[in-house]
Order: sequence, then C-alpha cells, then structure tokens
Amino acid sequence: MKRTVFTLLITMLGLGAFAQQDALFSQYMFNKLIINPAYAGSRDGLSMTMVGRRQWVGIDDGPQTLTFSIQSPLRNDHIGLGFYCYTDVLGPFQATGAIGTFAYRIKLGRGHLAFGIQGGIKHTYIDINQLNVQDESDVVLNGTITKQTIPDANFGIYYNTERFYVGISSKHLFESEYGYLQETDDESVYGTLIRHFYAMAGVAIPLSDNLVLRPSTLVKYAQNAPVQVDINASLLIRDVLWIGASYRTKEALVLLTEIVVAKRLRIGYSYDIYFNEIQQYNKGSHEVMLEYNIPIIKNRMLTPRYF
Repeated sequence: MKRTVFTLLITMLGLGAFAQQDALFSQYMFNKLIINPAYAGSRDGLSMTMVGRRQWVGIDDGPQTLTFSIQSPLRNDHIGLGFYCYTDVLGPFQATGAIGTFAYRIKLGRGHLAFGIQGGIKHTYIDINQLNVQDESDVVLNGTITKQTIPDANFGIYYNTERFYVGISSKHLFESEYGYLQETDDESVYGTLIRHFYAMAGVAIPLSDNLVLRPSTLVKYAQNAPVQVDINASLLIRDVLWIGASYRTKEALVLLTEIVVAKRLRIGYSYDIYFNEIQQYNKGSHEVMLEYNIPIIKNRMLTPRYF
C-alpha cells in the first residue's frame, strides 16, 4: 500500500501529471478564507474556524488535513484581516503552512466589493524511511531534497450582499519549486507548486419564515488537470439546522449538515461517497468543521446567518 501512496505522491509532485495540489474540502462554503483572501472581514465579527478532514478511509496513509483560520473586520469598515495555518499529510509527504491575509473593502451597490492578498510560507517534508521501494539507488530517491521551505502568495476578489456572494481567486502566485533531482552537474526541477484558480458563488433564497435555500458552487482549475466543479444545495431550518448535498464532477456525492449552537458556535459534518475508480478501495471521506463567532461591530449585518 505504501508503494501505491508513493505513486500518488510522485504524481502530485510532478510538473503536470496531476496539478491540483491543494487539499480538498467538501465544506468549502464554511471555509472561504483558505480559498479567497478577499473574504476576510466580510462577517460582522471575529470568526475562528477549524476543519479536519480524513480522506479515503480504508486506504493506508490516505490524505489527512487540518486547518485553522481566523478573520475579522476592523472598526475601519474598509479593512479586513485574517490568518490561517494548515497541515496536510499523504503517506510520507507532509506539508504545513502559515498565511497572513489583508483585504480592502469598498461599498458597492447593496453590498461590498473586496480585494484581498495573502502571503506566507509552506514547508514540505518527505520521510524517505516510510517508503518501500525495489531500487534503493533510484535517482528519484537519492537526489530528493526531503525538506524545503518556500514562499507562497494568493490573490482574490470577493463581492457580497446580505444574500449573495461571488468571488474569484488565484493561489500559489509564485509557483515556487519545492523538490529537485540532482543529475550530474545540473539541477532539474521535478516539483513545483502549480498556480490554482477558483471561482465561487452562492445565494440565500427565503422559502418561508422557517426555511432558507442556499445553493452554491465552486469551480477549481489548475494547469494540466481537469476542471472540477462542486455544486451544492443546502436548506436552513429555523435558523438552526442546515442539511444539504453536493455533487463533485466525476468524483463524489457529498452529504453534509451543520447545526448552529447558541448563535456563536457552528458545527458541521460531511461525508463523501465516491463513484470514480477509487471507489472499490475506500470507505468514503469524513470532514468535521467547528466555527466560533464573536460579534465586535454592532449594527453591522452582512451575511452572518448565511455565508
């Protein structure tokens, strides 16, 4: 099984074989800061969110991801600040990072238009001792730099009203190199952090006093990888319980729920059911979300209930 994971790892590290290197999240609608930096400051207070994901249950050394983010507007209504950190593990490969966020917001029509930037570092590590290979003299192993710290930067644009949002963003603007092969006197790159592009949109549609429908979508693209689209529809019941489902193109059906506890705490859970070629080898993926909100700006209602 470790040989299988190593094959997946080398594929992910490659220049173009499979370029979607970012961690996957099914509850993207609750975790927008790690997708679009312009989201910072769009709520009415300080928000702290933690998301843990265990992917491909049943496959040894499958991906495991943990993120923590915090974001808030300032009393200057034009500025939002944020920060997030993460760790992403796949077999012998581990990536950790820390990213700071600045967003500038302007009033536009019934909502706000924001521009955001993020900057930070990403540290990658490969534990060669976990690998079980036939040829220990393979140049891929002998020439590998097992630890590397690289700069990272993201940019985004986000517009929202009380019941609608839309955003576009690009991540890994530097396309930093984080793995090398040493061939004779030359140094050849084999691992590059590929630039990713995202587009997102969502709307809240009141159906009655106790029901709100919230459809949303997320489109992901990276060079030499297929475009991936998540389409979600969730129903809010009595401002307390969300239930919904997502379809991820050519890959999975996602069932999710969220409960609002004491207005400040939100707990979410999702389960991925796969129907691609990996279906027979795993038992789905689990994702848990915790969010805590602290109101700090009175009389400011942007999208605290829906987005």
